[in-house]
Amino acid sequence: MTSEPEACAPVDAGILASIIKAYDIRGVVPHQLDATLCRAVGAAFVQVLAAEGNVSGMVVGHDMRPTSPELAAAFANGVASAGVDVTLIGLASTDELYCASGLLGLPGAMFTASHNPAQYNGIKLCRAYAAPVGEESGLATIRDALALGVSGSGEPRGMITERDMLADYVAHLRSLVDLANVRPMTVVIDAGNGMAGLTAPAVFDGLPLMMIPLYFELDGTFPNHEANPIEPENLRDLQAAVIEHGADIGLAFDGDADRCFVVDERGEIVSPSVLAALIADRELARDPGGTVIYNLITSQTVPEVVAEAGGTAVRTRVGHSFIKGVMAETGAIFGGEHSGHFYFRDFWRADSGMLAGLHALAALGEATVPLSQLLAPYDRYAASGEINSTVDDQAAVLATLKESWATRPGVTIDELDGLTVTGDASTDSWWFNVRASNTELLLRLNVEAKAPQTMAAVRDEVLRQIRGGS
Repeated sequence: MTSEPEACAPVDAGILASIIKAYDIRGVVPHQLDATLCRAVGAAFVQVLAAEGNVSGMVVGHDMRPTSPELAAAFANGVASAGVDVTLIGLASTDELYCASGLLGLPGAMFTASHNPAQYNGIKLCRAYAAPVGEESGLATIRDALALGVSGSGEPRGMITERDMLADYVAHLRSLVDLANVRPMTVVIDAGNGMAGLTAPAVFDGLPLMMIPLYFELDGTFPNHEANPIEPENLRDLQAAVIEHGADIGLAFDGDADRCFVVDERGEIVSPSVLAALIADRELARDPGGTVIYNLITSQTVPEVVAEAGGTAVRTRVGHSFIKGVMAETGAIFGGEHSGHFYFRDFWRADSGMLAGLHALAALGEATVPLSQLLAPYDRYAASGEINSTVDDQAAVLATLKESWATRPGVTIDELDGLTVTGDASTDSWWFNVRASNTELLLRLNVEAKAPQTMAAVRDEVLRQIRGGS
């Protein structure tokens, strides 16, 4: 049976500019993103893949947002209209979708807006084996195709079938981290009403853990708090529960569960850079001499730990497509970002919050000390956290900062991603980075120093310069 080409009208350029981001497609439903547009994206993604000669099928998953099933089904119909078979895996975390892409050897699409509020939805795309699709590696081409209008191929329609991949996902994660000999522990898990509420019980089943769940009910309206653990206020319930239950550790996941944050036994938030250093140490013990990727706002602790463990640390720009690209080029075993994304060679170089959480549990379960003591050697610097400032002319402010700091004694400058200024290590080791947001009129500042007073002084001076010139 054949089908006629099914045309999708050209999409307004303003809408495309607002929803196609550096790493994904994301917008308000239905005003910016609706089923018609998602169907067109499916057909356009097939065009991109076909031009590369790699379009044997597609795997599609979605999160718990009320709009996700309809949008995922529309996308699948767009893919099928171009003659490509689709495997629907239903409710899934983003890293489960990446796992399905890796195990099945198929490109994929995950319908989620991650931590964004309930009115948003989006699409994260990947090539076969979870290879990234970003603005420079496919999204811009999809945007151009949508602006012109896309259609089905007129070839036989692809078949749409369903397959549950949760057990396969669990088996793969458990094969990568050995938890057979960990001591019994109490762990509080805050799923934020997101997809970890589905995946965590399956992943932790049968392990010597007393799991205390917070907000495991799948609810894309996020009735308890935003599913964005990078914001400290969204970790308060987890911190309180860890103290109340005398738990050994707390884990928090974002809405699509591709990020993981940790709280120690005192209820203190663990820096994602500290967790990255711990995992890097563990991975290098398993694969001596390996390469570890870190982005330029990650703590200096990470390259120090990598060097001490006999590995090679490689610094990159911020963003998953850059991390994954450099991992592929270097054969890196692990990559960490200060945003709570952790990437694993043996997970197709994709990010997995659950796999990072398993590493934290394994390390703690093999130790005889509490988590705060276990992590103390990896917590070496004072950090500001990311501070955002609204700035109309970001380029002008960055130029002013560069001019101000470049002439100071002992200072070095680089512009790999925004502006990074590093101080004279003979006095006090410090650095700051200022970079522009990809989507908003914001400059993002991160500062780190050995001494807390130095960090505060550098932070305050740079903020005065940013906000005084905005």
